[in-house]
Amino acid sequence: MIKVGDKVLVIAGDDRGKEGTVTKIIKDKNKVVVSGVNIIVKHMKPSAMNETGGRVEIEAPIHISNVKKIAEEKKETKKEVKKETKEVKTTKKTTTKKTSKKESGDK
Repeated sequence: MIKVGDKVLVIAGDDRGKEGTVTKIIKDKNKVVVSGVNIIVKHMKPSAMNETGGRVEIEAPIHISNVKKIAEEKKETKKEVKKETKEVKTTKKTTTKKTSKKESGDK
């Protein structure tokens, strides 16, 4: 399950191999917007909001099947830390073989 803020890798399309973070999810169309991926140029007409107009680069959505979540390093849990300390504490007991007087040659 991909969520907003997840780090993803693009596995298909023109931007294959690029990494970025998910900034928006469009559930209706099964698409996601990834930062730095699938950048398109939109020609804006001058208006009250944008007085100059011109070419604006925006990130377009890509299909969710074209991205793969990158596994982040897991933080150690308390159980894992306890297991590691138990392994260090437990030591293998060694026993020495007793020799009988007959084998040693003493009478």
